[in-house]
Amino acid sequence: MDASQYKCPNCGAELVFDPSTQQINCEFCRSEFTVEKIKEIYAAIEPDSPEETALKKDFESHTNLYHCSTCGAEIMAEDDTTATFCYYCHSPVILSGRLTGDFKPSKIIGFHIEREQAVQSFKNWCGKKKFIPSDFKSQQQLEKMTGLYVPFWVTDCNVTADFHAIGKRIRSWSSGSYRYTETKEYSVERVAEIHTEGVPADGQSKIEDILMESIEPFDYTALKPFDMSYFSGFFADKYDVDKAAVFPRIRDRVTQASRNIINNSVSGYSSVSVRNQSYNINKTKWDYIMLPVWFMTYRYKDKIYEFAINGQTGKLAGTPPLDKKRLALSSVIFGAIIAAVTFLGGQLFI
Repeated sequence: MDASQYKCPNCGAELVFDPSTQQINCEFCRSEFTVEKIKEIYAAIEPDSPEETALKKDFESHTNLYHCSTCGAEIMAEDDTTATFCYYCHSPVILSGRLTGDFKPSKIIGFHIEREQAVQSFKNWCGKKKFIPSDFKSQQQLEKMTGLYVPFWVTDCNVTADFHAIGKRIRSWSSGSYRYTETKEYSVERVAEIHTEGVPADGQSKIEDILMESIEPFDYTALKPFDMSYFSGFFADKYDVDKAAVFPRIRDRVTQASRNIINNSVSGYSSVSVRNQSYNINKTKWDYIMLPVWFMTYRYKDKIYEFAINGQTGKLAGTPPLDKKRLALSSVIFGAIIAAVTFLGGQLFI
């Protein structure tokens, strides 16, 4: 069998046959499969229906792609929208063509938070930051807050967990003038099939991953079949991080979640010493979806600061710039007040 005909069912990268193990390996995500398993997986994959093919063609004909020559961002918008600036670097953008149907999302969550709510949340957030630049919350800056659909890869994964450890139970007691300690050791084993659902990772390299993770979670019960009408009045990012590149992040999150499940199942011991443990993802189901984010950037001293609000729940996150001059002035004033109070206090006792 020619392994190059197949893609990894976990990350989508090319598979390579390994003669030494007689298995098919993914060199990107280190997954391993038997020949029979790969044939079984691919036999279950159904081709696009005529309806899905028609929807992809409709997406191609009604979606414009804009390009920012300054930072390289590629912005999607419906064909009635005229993009005026790049929401990453605030430079003008130009129409560069159409998208292929491969970039059509399967599902979308529409905006629940209106722009006025997002702006007010940002103002409230700024009100708690004492040393930000004065123009950080100016009207000119607030006008750059953009309703943006961010591309996300969302996965359901099957994980095989194999856990081996030594658990100790220790008890102590006194009898007469002696103190006794009893230690019992137990072999602790867990072999489990774990299924995780809805593990997300954004597909846009220009947005900090930690920023998108900070505004999670989204309520997936609100997911709707994708329709171009959701783009009306908003912008959307074209993903530039594909499944193969995003899979290491997915693997880390799924592995950590699986590890937590196993660890929580081990209780009643004074201590647990792990001998070995493995968490192998053997099948991944992918969905490419669009999630709503109110997004804004601020350039301060040649550094870009990002701010985001979950467009469904209102949860916000960001790192504000620090105005060092304002901080220094505040420190001087505070120091002068302390000095004055100390001086006056000393005068009262003369």
